[in-house]
Order: sequence, then C-alpha cells, then structure tokens
Amino acid sequence: MKLKNPMLIVTDMDKSVEFYKKVFRLHVTMDFGANKTLTGGLVLQTLESWKEFIDTDDISFGGCNFEIYFEEDNFDEFTEKLKNFDVEYVHPIIEHPWGQRVVRIYDPDKHIIEVGENIKSVCRRFLESGMTPEQVAKRMDVPMKFVNGCMR
Repeated sequence: MKLKNPMLIVTDMDKSVEFYKKVFRLHVTMDFGANKTLTGGLVLQTLESWKEFIDTDDISFGGCNFEIYFEEDNFDEFTEKLKNFDVEYVHPIIEHPWGQRVVRIYDPDKHIIEVGENIKSVCRRFLESGMTPEQVAKRMDVPMKFVNGCMR
C-alpha cells in the first residue's frame, strides 16, 4: 500500500487554485474538472462532487484538527511576501521550543496551512549566531550527526 495524496474539499475551485498559485507558487498538474492535482501532490475536490461521493450533505469546514504543512528555505522572505496577500492568520510567526519558526494561515475554506522554516536552515541560523554544534544539538534536541550534516 502507498499513500498517494492529501485531498482538500473546496467550495470554490477557481478561488482555491488561485490562492495556492499566488501564495505557494503551486500549479495544476492534472485537471479533471471537479478534481485538480497541484504541484507536490495536493489535490482539491469540489464540495458538490464530494457530497455525491460520500452521500451526505453533512460536511463542515474550519475544524482545527488537520493541517497541510510546507517547509520554506527562505522563511523571512516568504513571511514578508505573505503580507501582500489577503490571508487570515491562525497565529503570527511563532518559534517552537526546538527553534523552528512557523506561521499558520487559513486557506479560503478555513483549512489550516502551516509554513515552517526549513529545519536545516534553523540549524544553520543557530550555528551562524555563534552557537557551538553541541549547543545547537541540545537546543534543537537533534543528534550531532544531524548538526554535522547541516554544516556541510
């Protein structure tokens, strides 16, 4: 068995495709009308077709029990660019205990999207700040092998 794709149900396909295109630079790789696959394998499915597939009208949006996660090499650049879009934030930029900075936003249908700083970039940021490799490993709670790999 093989996991293939995450799929989000959307109320307005065009609006959702445009959102993911503008904010995340994703584009449609397969178009089946009511179902579109975007770069990286994210699939969007229309609400109308989904209701038919599962034979119910009992579908809700905005639950806080699921997210799509992206990592960004240029986190500062991305979060600056994000200010140019009309997006609703789940929360502003936060830093997790291991040092990774993340921001969470909603897509047009209130699906949570997390964008995190590339974890190797976190390691390099700490090293460039003057921390020793041992201090970085402890701060990030990662093995020295990981830190050494980031130093190459």
